[in-house]
Amino acid sequence: MLGSMPDQQLPADWPAGVHPPGSESFERTAAGWLFEHLPADYRTHGVLSRYPVALSRLAREYVAGSLEGTRQGYRNARVDLRGVLPPQAIDQVMRAYQEEGRRMALALRAIEVVDDALRAVAERRAPQS
Repeated sequence: MLGSMPDQQLPADWPAGVHPPGSESFERTAAGWLFEHLPADYRTHGVLSRYPVALSRLAREYVAGSLEGTRQGYRNARVDLRGVLPPQAIDQVMRAYQEEGRRMALALRAIEVVDDALRAVAERRAPQS
């Protein structure tokens, strides 16, 4: 589990630009980074800015869904595009799916570690019942 000291050792998947948990700017920098992984219209929902842990959950689900969509697209693209695109274009599409899949998988892992840290902060703040 992540500690609360700003000079702590962060996970290897921790995103650049997000300040460590325990720092004053952690939630602000985490929210800014998380919004980069969502469509711009998500910024209009004030609840997501007020509660970064809600934003991280939404970003986690959104990127996971996008990753699954990319994987599904990769599985079907060669057959779907046969006869519509030349073979070299299909190969390029497959490479694009692979690159985007790798990028999204890395983003998802980073979102997961930020989400875990935001949840830990939110749990410490939650009133004890």
